[in-house]
Amino acid sequence: MSRTIYLDYQATTPLDPRVAEEMQPYLLGRFGNPHSEHSYGWEAAEAIDRAAGDLADLIGCLPGEIVFTSGATEANNLAIQGVARSRARRGNHVVTTAIEHKCVLNTVLALKEWGFETTVVPVGRNGIVSVDAIAEALREDTTLVSVMTANNEVGTLQPIAEVGSVCRQRGIVFHTDAAQAVGKIPLDVEQLEIDMLSLSAHKFHGPKGIGALYVSSSCSVPPEPLIIGGAQQNGLRAGTVPPFLCVGLGAASRIAKAEMDSDRTHCLDLREVLLGSLRERFPGLAVNGDLQERLPGSLNLRFPGIDAPSLLTALAKRIAASTGSACNSGLIEPSYVLLALGLTMEEANSSIRFGFGRFTRADEIESAAEMIAQRAASLGRSLALSNA
Repeated sequence: MSRTIYLDYQATTPLDPRVAEEMQPYLLGRFGNPHSEHSYGWEAAEAIDRAAGDLADLIGCLPGEIVFTSGATEANNLAIQGVARSRARRGNHVVTTAIEHKCVLNTVLALKEWGFETTVVPVGRNGIVSVDAIAEALREDTTLVSVMTANNEVGTLQPIAEVGSVCRQRGIVFHTDAAQAVGKIPLDVEQLEIDMLSLSAHKFHGPKGIGALYVSSSCSVPPEPLIIGGAQQNGLRAGTVPPFLCVGLGAASRIAKAEMDSDRTHCLDLREVLLGSLRERFPGLAVNGDLQERLPGSLNLRFPGIDAPSLLTALAKRIAASTGSACNSGLIEPSYVLLALGLTMEEANSSIRFGFGRFTRADEIESAAEMIAQRAASLGRSLALSNA
């Protein structure tokens, strides 16, 4: 496995060794229940408070506005279902986009069983939703708008600030799934007028199994809890909060804030090398989604005439990449995100997602580009011969 070049940072990122080092004491000696009223509990509770503070510093909120969850999927469900359950909601209409992660799309669609109406707004060929289209979809009974910050397949950035402003003017709760964006680009929930924001630690070099939902203290429709039990986390999420995982999220947040600029520069350099090398070796290469308004460490590339799954299978022992979201593994149909961008079935089936980051080396990118281009050319020749 050490020889396999990892280019699937959207699926998960390597745990930063500094994060693991900070977590380790809370797996052994500092094992207290943070909700216990004694020294072991107080020690664990203090660690959780510090983690909340580190995350709050990263996204520009108050520590008390952080609700720890098992990850972004739970956070998205708490935000969407929680608002739907709230007695304070203004109506039964929810707006989202066609390229949201399945844990948002399927949750929104599931609300129909509760009598909700949903509007799924399309995106342009560039993978970006129109603010005007969002505004036109709003109604008097719209309670919630959910638009992701950055897409998990093509990496495009959505106009979150503008959408937030439109929603704030109309008194509509604005939620964003920022799992791919937190720790990679600057985010300030106050400036962006975000009411709720979801995230996962393992998307920015933290541990798996921990995430959070930011809920603004001034949110007009505070969500109702989905997990009922004790009064932990201000009653929004019952259950024992895991100190060692929270410590990992806090450490990842602190490191991301300190190194965001250098990480961005590193990723942009890698992106230029990968794209340039592949274009030189495979002239027909195309980029899916806007090339500028995207995450620095994300590329979704189309190899005309090449079957992407076959290419990845041929490279599997040397390169770890994917055709789309890890949540859709096992599905044989093409990416719904790429189809939503207007790609044909053939174009979608010839597309591969590449992700890289803090621990990716330039020499790995060069080696990967050479192997990808060589194997793609070989598959192209084989296809041509079979069709002759």
